[in-house]
Amino acid sequence: MRSNLMIGRRALLTALMASPIAVRAAWADPLPGIIVTKDPDCGCCGAWVEHVRSAGFHVEVIESPELNRVKARLGVPQSLASCHTAEVGGYVIEGHVPADSVKRLLAEKPDARGLAVPGMPTGSPGMEVEGVEPEIFDVVLFGPSGQRTFARYKGNKPV
Repeated sequence: MRSNLMIGRRALLTALMASPIAVRAAWADPLPGIIVTKDPDCGCCGAWVEHVRSAGFHVEVIESPELNRVKARLGVPQSLASCHTAEVGGYVIEGHVPADSVKRLLAEKPDARGLAVPGMPTGSPGMEVEGVEPEIFDVVLFGPSGQRTFARYKGNKPV
C-alpha cells in the first residue's frame, strides 16, 4: 500500500515540476475583484466586462443611470470620461482600458487615482467592430500629479 502512495506522490511531483506554468499559477496571487458601474442600456460595457473576466478578474456589475455621480465621487476628470467606470485595488478604471494595463497598474502601484481610455476608440476592448481597422489609443494614468500616457494600444495590442 505504501509503495502505491509513493508512486502517486512521485507522479504528482514529476507532473508539477514538468509544468512550470502550473507551479507558477498555484503560487500566484489571485487578481482582485473589479466593480463595474455601467448604464443598464450599454452593450459595449458588457463586452468590456467579458474582456476583463477572460483575463482572470472576478467582476461585479452595478447598473445605474447615475453614472456621472459615480465618476464625480471617484474623481474622474470630465475630459477622461467614457461609458463605464470600474474600481479595482483602490484604483479607478474609466472606459475601455485593456486588462493588461489594469494588471500592470496593480503590479506597479503608482501614486495615481487610476487609468482611463477617454471616449470609445474603435477596436479597444469591448469596442471591436468586425471589418473595421482598430484605432491607436492611449491609456492615460491620472491622479493628483496630473495625467500622462501609461500605455498605447492599437486594438488589443500594445504599440
